[in-house]
Amino acid sequence: MTLIDNGVYVDGLRTATPENLQQTSEVMRSGGGMAWIGLYRPSPEEVRSVAEQFELHPLAVEDALTGHQRSKLERYGDTLFVVLRPARYVDEHEEVEFGELHLFVGPDFVVTIRHAEAPDLRRVRRRLEGSPELLAMGPEAVLYAVLDEVVDEYGPVVAGLENDIDEIEDQLFSGAEGVSRRIYELAREVLDFQRAAQPLVGMLEGLARGSDKYGVDVELRRSLRDVLDHALRIVERAGAFRAILDNALQVEATLVAQRQNEEMRRMTELNLAQNEEIKKISSWAAILFAPTLIGTVYGMNFDVMPELHWSLGYPFALLLMLGMSAALYGVFKLRRWL
Repeated sequence: MTLIDNGVYVDGLRTATPENLQQTSEVMRSGGGMAWIGLYRPSPEEVRSVAEQFELHPLAVEDALTGHQRSKLERYGDTLFVVLRPARYVDEHEEVEFGELHLFVGPDFVVTIRHAEAPDLRRVRRRLEGSPELLAMGPEAVLYAVLDEVVDEYGPVVAGLENDIDEIEDQLFSGAEGVSRRIYELAREVLDFQRAAQPLVGMLEGLARGSDKYGVDVELRRSLRDVLDHALRIVERAGAFRAILDNALQVEATLVAQRQNEEMRRMTELNLAQNEEIKKISSWAAILFAPTLIGTVYGMNFDVMPELHWSLGYPFALLLMLGMSAALYGVFKLRRWL
């Protein structure tokens, strides 16, 4: 079995470290206390073995076997089934990595089933073992400490997302490539983070409402309220991130449209300039065509041509060329082609 740790605690002190679940049951029958069993990525058979040992509800066991559950808290008789979505920010890839943690919290036992590296439950266990007075409050104290660890580990995630958003805001007006894609990817991460953190508020409020009914220690209630305050702040920050990214996506779309409009304007101006140049070239070509045509006609070797033997024929041809050229120049100038 993927048994990470297995301890039996009496009055907040660890009294035994059984090697298997059978020994755990024997120790608890003989000396009482609370069992805290930590599993890491157990097989379905191992989960069923734990379920049989502690008489866990079949629906809760089915959820634990299925995995990929949303964060939630459900009560089955005197046992709580809790699903948490811990998260950690991976600096190397600038992305958020989500895990899944299941807890079965009974009257005298806690079973944690971890499916990812986070959270570090060894740190939680060391913390509680260093505070016997807190651990003596029972399984609810373990649940509080795990919730507190998960919420605390959300802090670096919030800082990492905030840093990514700051980078996007700097890139947004610099025209950097791939900004739209990065905004979309970051928005998905923030949405997933919201889905992981948002249910914690309702879960902690539910625990607070049931404190009187189940006789939760006053100090533990205060600690849970403190975790609730942290969770509320984190959810608020996540909501603010989502709003900022939505605005950033709209701004990026506006900037892209502006750049496209600017490009179209430049292309239009270029086309207009090219049209003006074409008009000028065409005008001068037409002006030069008239004398060329006349000169070409009179350059032919024919004996019988109008005005061929006229003494004023040569100056007349030149004046005709100049006149036609001047007339065409006037027409093109009037039409503003020149």
